[in-house]
Amino acid sequence: MASRTKPRTRIRRIKTASWVKWLLPGLVVKRWLFISVLGITLIVLGLAISVRLTPVFYFTRLVGSLIDLFASRVPRHISGPIAILLGFVLLWLGHKRALGSITQVLMPDNDKELVDVLIDHRKLKRGPKLVTLGGGTGLSNLLRGLKNYSSNITAIVTVADDGGSSGRLRREYGVLPPGDIRNCLAALADEEKLLTELFQYRFTTGEGLSGHSFGNLFITAMNDITGDLDRAIAASSKVLAVRGRVLPATLDHVSLWAELQDGRRIEGESNIPEANGKIARIGCTPDNPIALPQAVADIAEADCIIIGPGSLYTSICPNLLVPGILEAIADSQAPCIYVCNIMSQPGETDGYTVADYVRTLDRVAGGRLFDVVLVQKYKPSDRALQNYAKSGATFTELDRDGLVELNCPILLANVMQEMPDGKVRHDPDRLAGVLMRWYNRQQ
Repeated sequence: MASRTKPRTRIRRIKTASWVKWLLPGLVVKRWLFISVLGITLIVLGLAISVRLTPVFYFTRLVGSLIDLFASRVPRHISGPIAILLGFVLLWLGHKRALGSITQVLMPDNDKELVDVLIDHRKLKRGPKLVTLGGGTGLSNLLRGLKNYSSNITAIVTVADDGGSSGRLRREYGVLPPGDIRNCLAALADEEKLLTELFQYRFTTGEGLSGHSFGNLFITAMNDITGDLDRAIAASSKVLAVRGRVLPATLDHVSLWAELQDGRRIEGESNIPEANGKIARIGCTPDNPIALPQAVADIAEADCIIIGPGSLYTSICPNLLVPGILEAIADSQAPCIYVCNIMSQPGETDGYTVADYVRTLDRVAGGRLFDVVLVQKYKPSDRALQNYAKSGATFTELDRDGLVELNCPILLANVMQEMPDGKVRHDPDRLAGVLMRWYNRQQ
């Protein structure tokens, strides 16, 4: 029994000591607490005046008499500190009970103290303005890590997807594809586990429902209600308590096309990887989609811009095919980094080295957009490599000579997470940590 009671006592002491955190600077609490005490004092004095104990001299004389009576019974060097201590105890008790009641109402199932939530909120609000560009699972993994460093995040995603649930909704309802937007919203959700699982839930049966995710249907319904995808995303962000915001690169209905080295022209984002050819040129219809003004404004105000990770031709390049987005990145003075993919994508980047990725982005953008490329330092395990080899995917090799020729600086780091099933991905926490340390060095 003794071994079970000791930890509880220790936890209780730690929680009791949490009141000290309310004295930390930057919480904007102490000033209002002082104003509250001042207000109480003025109320007491006002009541004294209102009941005709004027001048206030009579009230102060009564208080003085009581103090003298107390001091005559107990020495001043003891009575003074006792009164001060009693005042602080009462103030602390009232403060603790009031905040406890508020916490119970606002966060009934949250183990964190209200002061810890407030500290985290203030820290994240003071975080840098980060803009990310990409799509797919790569970008959502990045966002899961970045949201622990700042709430001033803007994720700009492509709207060129025409496959799966997004493609069906695009063809049947005429909406912009919500898939990548849904993934990013779920990644930026503020610890709302049940809501994010609901958003990502995919129907497996039902006529017309099978294959659709609830999030895609929700955003489509919001788009129909609000009449605008931008407003639909904002409404969805409120439901999910999103840190930051997700923006489509454009509200135009964009369709990708690719010209292969064998002369074929492939129409449609989902058809490009299936063509099994080497891509020579990528473009979209319409030729010059109009950038979302808010996306352009956020890039202009960014403290740091992060390109990728994500499918090179079908997630990252589509954003750069929007002239307003491309020009905003090129004009920005903020440090910019490109996160290169760990593994190649069959049908898109077969056999690509890091230099091939950089060369492609330079060609699409008409110049260099980023200051450095982040490259995975170590290879995955042999088991993972063999697993990927079955689908034709390979590890993205670092060819230093090619990058030297391109005059492209390298940032080497271990940002990989190998899953139990042999798949690899960018580790959200490692990747975000490396990026934020790099950003801080630029300052």
